[in-house]
Amino acid sequence: MGEAQVLMSCDASSLVMDKLGDWAFGQGVTVAGFYFDYAAQEEQSPASMLGAVLKQVVSGLEEVPEEIAQEYEDQKQVIGGRAPQLADIVRMLQNTASRKRTFICIDALDECVAGYRVKILDSLNQVLQSSPGTRLFVTGRPHIEAEVGKRLSGRGTAIRITPNRRDIISYLQHRLEEDTTPDAMDDNLKADILKKISKDVSEM
Repeated sequence: MGEAQVLMSCDASSLVMDKLGDWAFGQGVTVAGFYFDYAAQEEQSPASMLGAVLKQVVSGLEEVPEEIAQEYEDQKQVIGGRAPQLADIVRMLQNTASRKRTFICIDALDECVAGYRVKILDSLNQVLQSSPGTRLFVTGRPHIEAEVGKRLSGRGTAIRITPNRRDIISYLQHRLEEDTTPDAMDDNLKADILKKISKDVSEM
């Protein structure tokens, strides 16, 4: 049965997507992702979000399945035309995700409207149940951990990530060394930057 990995940090999905994309190339594996944005909450509905994931999964197939092409064609015949409804999208996603190994990465789920989040998690749970080869990777702040675990029927594994001051300092030193205007600061200013930023980030 499909599994979920829940990472309680909102900066990891792009790295995971990049790594999975590199690994999946030529492996017959599909990688799809979606990034939630607090400023676009109302637009990022369950149907639009899962529809975006569906398009990515379908694009990883050699050809569009006949039932999906027909579904979209049928919707065009509705007066004024309309996009497929959430239940239709979930059904199509279940069908396509079961055709090949699929990874779905969802970033910053905590920035999704609470009501939307319930429908999205329930829909993803349906996909996981019907697609043994599907894996779900979710990032978000800790306060949604219990909700995610409940909605995904307890199949998820939560990993909490906190800043490591040594890593932050190492990263800052590397970036300072890449500065194209090395004469813009002296050693004292660099030391102040390393001390101040690493302290502030560690307290977040």
